[in-house]
Amino acid sequence: MAAAIGIGVDIMQPKGNMIVDIGGGTTEIAVIALGGIVCDKSVKVAGDVFTNDIIYYMRTQHNLYVGDRTAEKIKIQIGAATEDLELPPDEMNVQGRDLLTGKPKQVQISHREIAKALDKSILRIEDSVMETLSQTPPELAADIYNTGIYLAGGGSMLRGLDKRLSQKTDLPVYIAEDPLRAVVRGTGIVLKNIAKYKSVLIK
Repeated sequence: MAAAIGIGVDIMQPKGNMIVDIGGGTTEIAVIALGGIVCDKSVKVAGDVFTNDIIYYMRTQHNLYVGDRTAEKIKIQIGAATEDLELPPDEMNVQGRDLLTGKPKQVQISHREIAKALDKSILRIEDSVMETLSQTPPELAADIYNTGIYLAGGGSMLRGLDKRLSQKTDLPVYIAEDPLRAVVRGTGIVLKNIAKYKSVLIK
């Protein structure tokens, strides 16, 4: 709800909107109409899982042990949800410890490798989006067909994720401006207009 308000969606309208908020620990997917959540789904696949996927990939494919901070840096610098990006980032040099010799070592990796590393996790998010769409009442589904899907949260900044979700759902997918702060912004708006959003806050 907070993400939807923070993005600037008018949640009080009798119109369906779909929000996908990819945070650190969970991905929250919800269809919102008339100031309420019509159907929602929460998956434990989000930013932290992406980071762990990268650590695992570096170990298994390059025999390179990297820490959380390095994996997070890889995710931000060259992370991608799909291999065919219009503006691919430059390759990146990654330093870590060689698992075979124990010595420090450096390898060069591209966004294509990271797309492979994250593929399974992104598939789970895609499947959850599809499942939520299949549970959406037909009238609201028609609205979503016209308005598309909104992405919020830090995970939505993964390159090519919007394009990939759009291909999967055949719907337009929009990333919120400043997706990292959408939830915080929404919470602030609600607190400033408590009278207007009372029905949203208090069941």
